[in-house]
Amino acid sequence: DAQQDYEKMTQDASAKRTADSKSLTEKGNAKATAEENLQAESEKKSGTTKELMATLEYIQSLHGECDWLIQNYAARKEARAGEMESLTQAKAVLNGADFSFVQRRSSRRFLGPDAQA
Repeated sequence: DAQQDYEKMTQDASAKRTADSKSLTEKGNAKATAEENLQAESEKKSGTTKELMATLEYIQSLHGECDWLIQNYAARKEARAGEMESLTQAKAVLNGADFSFVQRRSSRRFLGPDAQA
């Protein structure tokens, strides 16, 4: 009876070693696959991070351009109005109007403020 118990125990131990060995091999393969996936995802993350940084830099440059447009809106609006006025006068000249004696703005003085004394 003890001999049968011993043989059963050795068979069970052998089966357990075989199962453990198979389990260890499967876990090693799973670990290798997981490490490959980790490496691939790390590379993907690196590329995505670089793309994100480039996008953020582009957005920042657009933001700077928009800020410039907003800050200089009044000057640009005044320049456009001056251009439109000049074009209107040029069109009128071409249609026969005479603007030779019309003074638009007095931005210069003949004599400076010190010369009036």
